[in-house]
Amino acid sequence: MTVYAIAQISITDRASYDRYLGRFMEVFRRFNGSLLAADANPEVVEGHWDREKVILMSFPDEPSFYTWARSPEYQEISVDRKAGSDGVVLLAKGLS
Repeated sequence: MTVYAIAQISITDRASYDRYLGRFMEVFRRFNGSLLAADANPEVVEGHWDREKVILMSFPDEPSFYTWARSPEYQEISVDRKAGSDGVVLLAKGLS
């Protein structure tokens, strides 16, 4: 079953976050995910939103997501993501 990873972040240290971005696709391409959206200026249609950026990724299934997220390659670059941003990551299961 397809799963979607939804990250909502605020950038707190641009240099650290930019280092992360500089290597993200290189690492992400090695796994079975698809980057569906990475919007630094999403439109808030309803309610209050206190973040700056939303990222939407899909993976064929939950094990594929965790294989990527827990991989040594991603863990290495995620140090800069954690140092350069504050946010939440949600994992949502698809309907089929």
